[in-house]
Amino acid sequence: MKTKRNFSEFIPAVIVTVLAYIAVAVFAFLRIATSTTVSSFNINKLEVGQVVNVTIVATKTLPADYDNPVSVEKGEKITKEGFPITEEQYAKLKKLAESPAYIDYRSLADSLLYLALLSLLSCFLFSSMCLGHAAELKELILAAVFFVLIYGLTTFSVKTPAFSSPFMLGVIVPSSFCAMIIAILFGQKDAVFFSVIASFGVLNASNFELVPLLFTLATMLSGTRIVWGIQKRMDLVIASLLLSVLNVAFLMVLKVIFNESLTHDFISFAGVAFNGFFSGILVLGFLTPLELLLNTASVFRLMDLSDLNSPTMKKLLVAAGGTYNHSMMVASLAEAACSAIGANALLARVAAYYHDIGKMDQPEYFVENQSGHNIHNDINPSLSVSVIRSHVKKGVEKAHALHMPRQIIDIISEHHGNSVIAYFYNEAKEKDPSVSPEDFSYSGNPPSTRESAVVMLADTVEAACRTLEKPSVPRLEKFIQTLFNSKIEHHQLDNCALTFKDMDTIKQTFVQILAGYYHSRIEYPDQKDPDENKNVAEEKAPVQKIEVAQKPEEKPAEKPRASKTSDKAKEKK
Repeated sequence: MKTKRNFSEFIPAVIVTVLAYIAVAVFAFLRIATSTTVSSFNINKLEVGQVVNVTIVATKTLPADYDNPVSVEKGEKITKEGFPITEEQYAKLKKLAESPAYIDYRSLADSLLYLALLSLLSCFLFSSMCLGHAAELKELILAAVFFVLIYGLTTFSVKTPAFSSPFMLGVIVPSSFCAMIIAILFGQKDAVFFSVIASFGVLNASNFELVPLLFTLATMLSGTRIVWGIQKRMDLVIASLLLSVLNVAFLMVLKVIFNESLTHDFISFAGVAFNGFFSGILVLGFLTPLELLLNTASVFRLMDLSDLNSPTMKKLLVAAGGTYNHSMMVASLAEAACSAIGANALLARVAAYYHDIGKMDQPEYFVENQSGHNIHNDINPSLSVSVIRSHVKKGVEKAHALHMPRQIIDIISEHHGNSVIAYFYNEAKEKDPSVSPEDFSYSGNPPSTRESAVVMLADTVEAACRTLEKPSVPRLEKFIQTLFNSKIEHHQLDNCALTFKDMDTIKQTFVQILAGYYHSRIEYPDQKDPDENKNVAEEKAPVQKIEVAQKPEEKPAEKPRASKTSDKAKEKK
């Protein structure tokens, strides 16, 4: 079962939601206060005979008085779009402009209720039930800031003559920029949910015009899909060009649907095209600072961390060559398995590179770095266990020092879970039957994500299969299934979302890779054993044989006990 989250963990998310609601409520008040006043225009910019581009409707009945001897009826069309202003119309406009304003509190209450329901919807969509993982606080803060930005710009844009048309709002609102940033930093699903919330926010900010909702939703979902799978920062330039074309296509379709002219409004087409292109350029500029500020596992950040020429990986290669090779193999297994089950393969590969960096300080205590003498033969099991399990803590500390994303740090801390180091526990139990398993267990938590679980399984399988004699495909399948069953039996996979189907897919992937890695080479007809060649040469050259025999016999290196080394290969990875 997954561990239950404390209610106190939701308090920061609630605070962020409340603050965002207050911010958009202020914008809603400003919108209502300006759009439901008697005068929502600037009389100083109007004059008799001027052709107006907007229809002005009286929102209040005003009787004639001494200063303005004209009357206005509520709902009366004072001006009509595309027609010049007459003297009578100008007098009525002046009367509206000089009349006191009022606020439609019913409309304000409707907007506030709408925004409250939208806040509840956002809380549901960004919950672990929908996302599949707990949303980070920094993600919620960024989404709230972007939502307030989109809502505020839409609110003020509809008040300006240049963007008052529903088809012009797409020129100024940076919706696709926000969606692409969230998709790159936090994932596709997060960006899709944010697109839905932001689109409904635009619907309210634009006085419930349908066109801005549809255009915003289309361009945000397109931006989210376009940035999926890109691995180079310069790919964002191509994404920008593609988004420009799609924005023009979306606007054209909406104009056709709502029976708007396509021939006399090239400004809107050029505007949305520029918006799409400029959004991608802004993403390229803002991405690096946001990656460093939020410390997220974006695809670009993971690609940077996957560089094997980094100082950390060079140090691991020099200080612990066996651990380095082990990590490379674990990375190959984890990446292939995650690709097969639809998990984040890049994250698993990078995390596998760094999962054992805690071994760099004392590499001689780990079997893959030993050649000959096993240092654990000279110390007691308690000390061995303290050194073995300390590499997890040291790895987490090094990862924090390198400012690695939280996802990688979690995998480093979880790749052994809280399993018992059985070999040393059994060895200690032979001397003292009262020893506690907790004293010989790792202090971490079982894997909480699919990627973390796959890295754990790859780590275990890679280490254990080194001791397997004649690793044929059937033997590998049977052995790996035994290792998987052991992890399930010891509740190491209870907190992740792996299914039995995923486990079978992972096993088949591991078998395929390991079978190729351990496969037997074909012996060619002219290929002979080096020792046999040496014996033949000695027979043909007896003098040389005498010279070799006269050399002092070298003492062979002391071999570690096979059983102990094999068992430790299973336990200390």
